[in-house]
Amino acid sequence: MRMSIISFFREKLINGSPIHSVAGAALVVSVMGILSRLLGLFRDRILAAKFGAGDELDVYYAAFRMPDLIYNLLVVGALSAAFIPVFTGLVTKEKEKEAWKLTSSLMTFQVISIVFISILFSIFAPQVMKIITPGFSGEKLDEVVRFTRIMFLSPVFLGVSAIFGGVLVSFKRFLVYSIAPIMYNIGIIIGALLFVDRWGTIGLAWGVILGAVLHMLIQYPAVKMSGFRYILNPRKFLKDRNLNKVFRLMVPRSLAVGVTQINLLVITIFASTLASGSLAIFNFANNIQSVPLGLFGISFSMAAFPILSASVASGDRKKFVHVFSKTFRRVLFFVIPASVFIFMLRAEIVRIVFGAGEFDWEDTEATLWVLGFLSISLFAQSLIPLLARSFYALENTKIPFYIALFSEAVNILCVVLLIKKFEVMGLALAFSISTIVNMGLLFYFLRRFFGGLDDKKIIDSVSKIILGSIFSGMMIYVTRHFLGNFIDLNTFMEVFSQFSISVVVGSLSFIAACYWLRIKEFHDFKSSILVKIFGFDSEDNLS
Repeated sequence: MRMSIISFFREKLINGSPIHSVAGAALVVSVMGILSRLLGLFRDRILAAKFGAGDELDVYYAAFRMPDLIYNLLVVGALSAAFIPVFTGLVTKEKEKEAWKLTSSLMTFQVISIVFISILFSIFAPQVMKIITPGFSGEKLDEVVRFTRIMFLSPVFLGVSAIFGGVLVSFKRFLVYSIAPIMYNIGIIIGALLFVDRWGTIGLAWGVILGAVLHMLIQYPAVKMSGFRYILNPRKFLKDRNLNKVFRLMVPRSLAVGVTQINLLVITIFASTLASGSLAIFNFANNIQSVPLGLFGISFSMAAFPILSASVASGDRKKFVHVFSKTFRRVLFFVIPASVFIFMLRAEIVRIVFGAGEFDWEDTEATLWVLGFLSISLFAQSLIPLLARSFYALENTKIPFYIALFSEAVNILCVVLLIKKFEVMGLALAFSISTIVNMGLLFYFLRRFFGGLDDKKIIDSVSKIILGSIFSGMMIYVTRHFLGNFIDLNTFMEVFSQFSISVVVGSLSFIAACYWLRIKEFHDFKSSILVKIFGFDSEDNLS
């Protein structure tokens, strides 16, 4: 008997039972992702209304750079490229004791490393931040240093939490893993609403720390139920052969992540030399377009990753290609029309999300143009997580690193060429160009490795999805201009009405195009909604 969707989520949360299908796992990650992203937009609205796009938020976003760099180098590289495939391989071979020993060893290494490096960078924060934010000076630079020193606490908690998340993903227990970002946003919102009133703007930094702690604590019970025990001999943990394997795999990945972080550093460095609020504007726009990226690109790639890793472990190349192709097409089915919707309705989106308090029309206009340039590469941004994880499942971390390095060179060159004429919009355009280059090269080399990635199905589906998206974009354009004759767009409700009606018309147009063009992913999506949510017993079960 099929369970209701509420019963399904209750079982996955309380009993911690695994989710075996890509569609089911992506559904869970997406639903929780929607809540997290909505909270994220609510968080940004609070920040925009309280401070506007000015010095305070420039300081806030700049302070993330070094803590994020440490977190991504020591944590993300180890987990996405190395820990999950190695841990999954041990569990698949029924070597759970070794798997938990690896978990304990990696946790110990990361905590020690992150604490040491954070202390070191905290001491030299004034010198480091002067390099990263050359356009800041005086009190603004002092504030960045103060924020940064507090935020260096967050990688410690997020590092442990990320290992917990890797364990849950390996066991395909996606629900609690997906709730953690919600808790992170709740912490930041508490900081913005409560801590700021009590401690001033520095309360934003303490909100980030609270969010990191909540991110870690919410996952611990589920990891404990999965069988985790801290089993470690402090004197011998570095001799763990599985940990050494993780180190070998993570070094190229960490370097690749480092290149990506250079991208963010480049944005911060150049944005700090532009008008006040430029860094905040870029981050606001990036956070909006990150909603579909997180919901579809990251959720589907994360759901497919353990299955891709297991396919490699079992030597099933055919299954690997099947899962990759299906996930690739599903990501684009959602992301291509989403990027068209964002581009066509970017003014309404920015006004709805940020149009309050200190966020004025000048901030709105700058943000909507940055959002438009970023949305051009949304499809590429959404595919990179899947393509990169496909290489990591193959235990190949060098190719993504070299491609990331080349793409970052393209990004820097484009920034230098574009920033003088386009200012903050030039940063967004450079980002989009380099991202498309990155995605294209990853796909080319992965396809060459397998001699094909179900190319016919991909070309057929993607061409139809593009046609359907163009049609829906045209209908949105007509609808917006028609409604402009009747709606003044002076109030929130007027803007929201135009936006809502345009989205409905665009969505119905895209659905009609899906029927007319017979887009397979649309019919798979219908099947997932009507059947797989309740049973997970169809061919999509790929575990």
